[in-house]
Amino acid sequence: MTASKIIDRLAPLVPGASYDVGRSVDFATIYVPTDRLVETCRALRETPSLRFTAIIEITAADYFPREPRFEVVYHLLSIPHRMRVRLKVRVADGGSVPTVQDVWRGAGWLEREVWDMFGIVFDGHPDLRRLLMPEDWEGHPGRKDYPVQIRKTTQTYEPLEVSEAEFRANIVRDRVKRTP
Repeated sequence: MTASKIIDRLAPLVPGASYDVGRSVDFATIYVPTDRLVETCRALRETPSLRFTAIIEITAADYFPREPRFEVVYHLLSIPHRMRVRLKVRVADGGSVPTVQDVWRGAGWLEREVWDMFGIVFDGHPDLRRLLMPEDWEGHPGRKDYPVQIRKTTQTYEPLEVSEAEFRANIVRDRVKRTP
């Protein structure tokens, strides 16, 4: 299904939203206004002729120095109709996007990854914290203005050492807990 046909089905379901067709070589791409993202996602999931029930990926692209600087990209899959769609939302530097975690529960981890790498805030996200980078990391490495040759002191940790007797005791204790 083309982006235009998907937009034709979405327009009556999300009144007042203005969608744009994006260029693509693989599957339909649609630009969605930020304030209508959640409504659009819910309509894509719940409309029987669309049924985009799975979110595959959320990522972002940094187009520094262009404004708006970022595009948050959502890849959705309709299993019953065997089709995909790509949604793009333009976001200014320092801007935010509403979370779609209420539409697809699995979106939480993907949004955390985008925040970690690009610093894009997802409004309403219940646990927006580092996922890929260490908790004490400064900055967001996916940004084009991130310093590539960063100097950071190396941190070493003591390895976890468990004796053979402690290891066996832990296994026995776990087995006892699992038996009804």
